[in-house]
Amino acid sequence: MKTRRLGPHLTVSAVGLGCMGMSHAYGGQDEADAIRTLHRAVDLGVTFFDTAEVYGPFTNEVLVGKALKPYRDRVTIATKFGFRIDAGKTGTDAMTGVDGRPEHVREVAEASLRRLGVEAIDLFYQHRVDPQVPIEETVGAMADLVRQGKVRALGLSEAGADIIRRAHATHPISALQSEYSLWTRDPEGEILDTCRELGIGFVPFSPLGRGFLTGKIQKTEDIGADDFRRTLPRFSAENLAANASLVSLLEEMAGEKGVTAAQLALAWVVNQADFIVPIPGARRIEHLEQNVAAAGIVLSPEELATLGALLAPEKFAGGRYGDSGAWVTKR
Repeated sequence: MKTRRLGPHLTVSAVGLGCMGMSHAYGGQDEADAIRTLHRAVDLGVTFFDTAEVYGPFTNEVLVGKALKPYRDRVTIATKFGFRIDAGKTGTDAMTGVDGRPEHVREVAEASLRRLGVEAIDLFYQHRVDPQVPIEETVGAMADLVRQGKVRALGLSEAGADIIRRAHATHPISALQSEYSLWTRDPEGEILDTCRELGIGFVPFSPLGRGFLTGKIQKTEDIGADDFRRTLPRFSAENLAANASLVSLLEEMAGEKGVTAAQLALAWVVNQADFIVPIPGARRIEHLEQNVAAAGIVLSPEELATLGALLAPEKFAGGRYGDSGAWVTKR
């Protein structure tokens, strides 16, 4: 597995593993199966693992910490904070808003350290920007954690260019995590240019379009009744049907190249720039192995342009999120 840099201090595998789906939003997974998948990832050379306090909530951090404890000196663990969480609820219902107050930053860091069972968090992200708290105050509290040795590097998620610059001026930001894939390209232009200019790594979540770009989701019934995606506009029955032809184009191109649709979609992301490290989720070892192999697929500029034009985001029906919910925050 090749490696890439996230900011000045972190070197990670060119493809990481997003662990959310093992505990949250997509129906979860048996713990023993999840641990086997995490261990196989390490065997394959994956060194970058992504979790968050809200996944579960809380249970995913415990799972990741437990599974990766034998490999602690070989892996980089990223976790995220930033939501107000109702501990009496599960899944996305547990999120009741955002909270970037310095005192909350400190409280969450201590709790995440305990759940992960580590002495320091390798990469600590603000999960969503709190519009009520100046970013300088939030990042200032995060920077204190670095000085105390409790955190190695700082990150932001779904932040806009102005927020990124203000945060970076307060303390160097190593990574920005935002959704990015063939069907979601909001970061292109100003956001990616800002990351490139400031030496900030870019970590795309959902690089496979929340599973849709794999070609395995054709209708609403293909995802579980308690699956978070059922609440998203792009996964309505009408929009899934409308988007199916675009995935067929992806599958056709993948077949010509001798890879799967998922591998081609992931390779498109990997080949965009050398400071990009996607974190596709995988609950099955077979899918994990395919994702790792995709890191080695080289696409020419012409192939990237052709694929990008054929599956341009404006051709897909439906938006990323609905109009409400804690996930939807202003940049």
